[in-house]
Amino acid sequence: MEIDIDNRVTPKYINELEECEVFVFGSNLPGLHVGGAANVAHNKWGAVWGQGVGLQGQTYAIPTMQGDIETVEPYVNDFIEFAKKHQELIFLVTPIGCGIAGFTPKEIAPLFREATSLDNVYLPRSFWDILN
Repeated sequence: MEIDIDNRVTPKYINELEECEVFVFGSNLPGLHVGGAANVAHNKWGAVWGQGVGLQGQTYAIPTMQGDIETVEPYVNDFIEFAKKHQELIFLVTPIGCGIAGFTPKEIAPLFREATSLDNVYLPRSFWDILN
């Protein structure tokens, strides 16, 4: 079944967040938010230096730098469970793992398949193109 995604695509550039929005980014386990979306999350929306996993400020960190795709999957699953329990929040997922970590959308997008049924999770267009 095809999902109507028109209103659930993460903007390519996120310059501001509404109070209920959460910036979901790829991180490293030590929480050293030096580059890419992690640096933006730290500088703009409260990602905590030294915290590489979970909700912090208006951000949610998903580790992507610790190994292969199988090491990323449990963290994506934890995020999906968190999103299910927090329907009051809108989660804007960036193309996690598809920058510095070196994964492709074809590798990462399938990890988010279960999130496609959650109205409060927005995914990058590149993920939707694979999942839909």
